Formats: sequence, structure tokens, C-alpha cells
Amino acid sequence: MIRCATYILGGVLVLTLGVGCDLGMPEDPVQHYQAAALPPGFDPVPIPAHAPLTAARVALGKQLFFDPLLSRDHSVSCASCHLPELAFTDGKPVSEGVMQRTTLRNSPSLINVAYQRLLFWDGGSFSLEAQVIAPLEHPSEMNLPLAEALRRLEQHPTYPARFEEAFGDPVSVQTLTLALATYQRTLISSGSAYDRWLDGDVDALSASARRGHKLFHGGAGCATCHTGFLYTDQSFQHNGLVTANADSGRARITLRPEDVGRFRVPSLRNVAITAPYMHDGRYATLLAVLQHYNRGGDGVRNQHPSIVPLGLSDAELDDIAAFLVSLTDDDLVGP
Repeated sequence: MIRCATYILGGVLVLTLGVGCDLGMPEDPVQHYQAAALPPGFDPVPIPAHAPLTAARVALGKQLFFDPLLSRDHSVSCASCHLPELAFTDGKPVSEGVMQRTTLRNSPSLINVAYQRLLFWDGGSFSLEAQVIAPLEHPSEMNLPLAEALRRLEQHPTYPARFEEAFGDPVSVQTLTLALATYQRTLISSGSAYDRWLDGDVDALSASARRGHKLFHGGAGCATCHTGFLYTDQSFQHNGLVTANADSGRARITLRPEDVGRFRVPSLRNVAITAPYMHDGRYATLLAVLQHYNRGGDGVRNQHPSIVPLGLSDAELDDIAAFLVSLTDDDLVGP
């Protein structure tokens, strides 16, 4: 059984959601459950003043997230590229939209997305609300003009009433983007062996994972960018990959030459179940990623200065991989 925790945020919410059945949709694989507080060590979830969490808004956003109504040919939904059982990724090198059209980039995890200051691999969106529009209208994703999305929702037999219930307002760009963003802000998870270890369970990590933890935070230099409770500093860095001319990364947003090849440093939470890796999904395994860093990257322009040959043994790479596996939330993969 796949589970994803939705926590009480600021004492406002929590619910057990069973939306979708009233429209004949398949049972949603995400089962939400109550928790008394955020996980130990987590910062409070940033909830914008204009977007308070309510049960009705979360339920509506969840139903929209799993509804293919919002794609041109009714073939994909937000969840098509963000599967709960894969920590809200899709397991593909690059994501696929309508008519099997492919994008340039790997689908990022939405777990703990509420904490991200900028969205997308290039930081091209400044909020979850703003982020909604890009995949909706992109020709290789959902390929649905915003005006048509609103028309479909307005003419739907039940959605208008649900929007009125959730917002006291009709379907609009504002209420649509708020609903989807509100649902995504509830996707908070920890529950890993590493978290239990931090909380005092000395047996939660294997000897190999403990050695890997020491290497990760020491000689391997991983914690230069992967730090904090989410294991990301939320910066944009060039990690030594030869990149395609079609995707310049952060430079697509800033237009600065020094940002060519820089992409958002992803959280390493649940990294063991979010393969393939890198912004273009070029590496199928964690070991391949670690080997990339161990050899010092590809030695390209703008490469981060900390990415240098490490000389780690195969056994040491295995230890780091064991530590990374320990960051997996047990509630996402089930018993």
C-alpha cells in the first residue's frame, strides 16, 4: 500500500482524503493520514498568507491533480508525470505528455515541494501557483490553453460547485492555480531510516550507511550543495555534465553566460526511488551518479569548483549509496 503523509500545518488541517470516486475516477493511490506535528528537524512549512490550507481546497486540488480533463486529449494528468509510488516522479529519463511527446527534462519529485523557493530545474517559476500554468499549456506536456481549461471546468457537472465550496468564488485562473498548489503543499514526508537514526535509534542505519554518512559529509564533499533537512541548498549549480545545446539550464531564465549548464540542486530525500537521475535522466542508477562525481565530472566550462576527482574506492561508493537509500521514506514504498 502506498502512503504519503499529509501533516497538520500550523494546526489548521488534516484530513483523510477520498476524493475522486464521485466522478467515477480510479481510486487514488495516495492515502493521507493525520500526524500531530511536522517531522522532527523539519522547518515549518511556508504557507502563503493568500493561500490558507482548508480541507475543501486540498480535496479539490487533489482531484484536479489526478484528472486528465486538464490535458488536450484527456490522456494525461499532473499525476502522469508525478506518480505517488515513485515519490511523485515518473521513472522515465524525460517526461512524456500528450501524444507521447517528450520534454527536455526529467520529472522532478514533488515531495516536500512546498519548501522550494523556485520551481523547475531552471528556477523559472517563483511559486507553486505560477508553476501550474507552464505544464498545462506546454505543447509537449498537457497542451491545453488556459482559457480552454477554464471552459472545461466551468462546464463540468460538479467542478463549479466544488470551486464555490472551496473558495467562495467560481472557476478562474486564480482558484485553479490555488487549488493545485494547495494540494501539493500537503506532500510533506520524512519517515526514513535516517530520520529514525537522528531521533536516537542507533540501529536504524547499517554500518555501511553510517560510513556513507561520514563520507557524504566529509571527504566526498557532497554536503557542499546537498545540505539541510532536505539535503539541498536550493542553489543552481553546474555539476560537471556535458549538456545539450537545446537546454542551457538556469541561463534560459537569467540569460547570463555563467549560468549555462546550471540546474537546481535537487533534494536527496527519497532519491533511491526517483531514478533515473540528473536533469535529463541520463543516469539509470545511484552508482552511475556517484561514479560521475568520483571521476570529477566531465571537466566542462562552468563546472562547480568542488567537483574534482575523489579517488573513492568501489566499497566507499557503495557506502555512500547505502546512506542515500536510508533517506527513503518508508511510507512511500509501503511494507
